[in-house]
Amino acid sequence: MWETEEFGDEHEGRPGVLLADGTGPGPVCFDAGSGPTVHQSTDWYVYDGTLGAPVATEMRGACSCGWRGTPRYPLDWEAVERRKPYLFDTNGPEGDWDAHITDVQARTVPLPVDLTALLDQVETRLTALTADEPLAAIRAAAALERMTRRTAADAAYNLDTVDGPDWDSVAQALGISRQAARSRLTHYALRR
Repeated sequence: MWETEEFGDEHEGRPGVLLADGTGPGPVCFDAGSGPTVHQSTDWYVYDGTLGAPVATEMRGACSCGWRGTPRYPLDWEAVERRKPYLFDTNGPEGDWDAHITDVQARTVPLPVDLTALLDQVETRLTALTADEPLAAIRAAAALERMTRRTAADAAYNLDTVDGPDWDSVAQALGISRQAARSRLTHYALRR
């Protein structure tokens, strides 16, 4: 899985696969015998034709947000080391996912340059402080948590209008889904 710290599981990337007919397969189910649960997987390497799984012929970038890359990369099962499939070259799909993340970031609301510089300075100073004075770093982190909690609550409150926020705009500005945006703003607003 590929991810960014900023977007977390909202934009987890992975190699996706396509079958010979160009369709994306559903999850592969593995029946482990008796029991109420059946393990499912969508990891690219399970689509190798064994244990009743379909055979993937191509890879492409995929993201948990629903994005799928357009470029297709041939999947040569002879080159895949069965015991270590993670050694197979997935740079093409990952590069396409990186471009997707760059596009998502470009559509988010920009932070003021001076604030970005200030946040970088705070992070640098706190990182040094954790090594030299860990208790001071913990105290500073607590102060930042209080400040960010107040700021986030006030910002969420200021977004609330008579008709409510435009959730599509909020989601795009934050680079996350509508559901995640609603959840985040509700979480912040409840802390007010």
